[in-house]
Amino acid sequence: MSIKLLSPKISQKIMNAVFILSGIITILILVLILGYILIKGLPAVNLEFIFGNPIDSGKSGGIFPMIISSIYVTIIAGIVATPLGVGAAVYMSEYSGENKITKLIRFGAETLASIPSIVFGLFGLSFFVIFLGFGWSILSGGLVLALMALPTIFQVAEVTISSIPSSYREGSYGLGATKWQTIYRVVLPAAIPGIVTGIILGMTRAISEAAAVMFAVGSSLSMPLSIFDPGRPLPLHLYVLATEGISLDNAYGTAAVLVIFVLAITIISNYIVDRYQDKIMGR
Repeated sequence: MSIKLLSPKISQKIMNAVFILSGIITILILVLILGYILIKGLPAVNLEFIFGNPIDSGKSGGIFPMIISSIYVTIIAGIVATPLGVGAAVYMSEYSGENKITKLIRFGAETLASIPSIVFGLFGLSFFVIFLGFGWSILSGGLVLALMALPTIFQVAEVTISSIPSSYREGSYGLGATKWQTIYRVVLPAAIPGIVTGIILGMTRAISEAAAVMFAVGSSLSMPLSIFDPGRPLPLHLYVLATEGISLDNAYGTAAVLVIFVLAITIISNYIVDRYQDKIMGR
C-alpha cells in the first residue's frame, strides 16, 4: 500500500508553523522567567537598596558593595579573556591551517566550555588563592570568570573571523598590505560585531555564576577598595540569601538587580555594535 506524501507547499507551511511556534514558546519561557523574577523582586528595589550597605548579613540594608564587586570581577574577566580568546581565534583562522595542533586547541576549548562551574571554583581556590597567593580576592574571582568566558569568546570569534569573505583579504594583499596589516585593518574591523557578541555571551555567562566564585572571591560584605580585597558578587550574594534563609525578599530584589544588570550590558553592547555597523556601512 502506497503512502501519499504531502506536497512540498504543505510540508513547507507545516515546518514554518513548527519553527514559528518553537520561537514563540522560547520567548514565552524567557518572558515567564524574567517576569516572575521582576514581579517578585522589583518591590524590594529602591535607592536605599541599591546604594546602601548590607545589614545583619544581608537581612536588611542594600547591595551596593555587591554591585561594585560584580563590576570589578566582570572587568577583570573581560580584560583577561578578550585578548586571549580573540588572539587564539586569529591564530586559528589566519595562521595555523588545519593540523593536529588546531584540532587539539578546538578540543581543549570545547572541553573547557563543558566543565562545570564548581570545578572552575575549586581550581581557582587551589591555584589563584593558595598557590599564587592572591587570597580570597576580587582578582582571584575575576581570573576564574575569565577562564569560564574564554572558550565562548574564542569559539565565537573564530567562527566570525573565518566567515569573513576571502575577497577582503585578497583585495588588501593586492593593495600591498602585509598579512598583519590585512588582519588588523580589514579582517578584525569586519569581524567586530561577531566578536563583541562572543564577548557578551562569555561575560553574561561568567557574571551569573555563583559556584565559580564562591571559593575564590570570598564572601565579604564590605566594600572592596582594591582588586586584592575580598568581595561578594551579586550571584553569590543571591545564593547566600536564598539558601541560608536570610531574606527571601532581598534575594528576589538581588535577582531583579542582576537581571537588569545583564540586560543593560546586552542592550548597550548591541546598540554600540549596531552603530558601528551603520558607520562602516556608511549609513
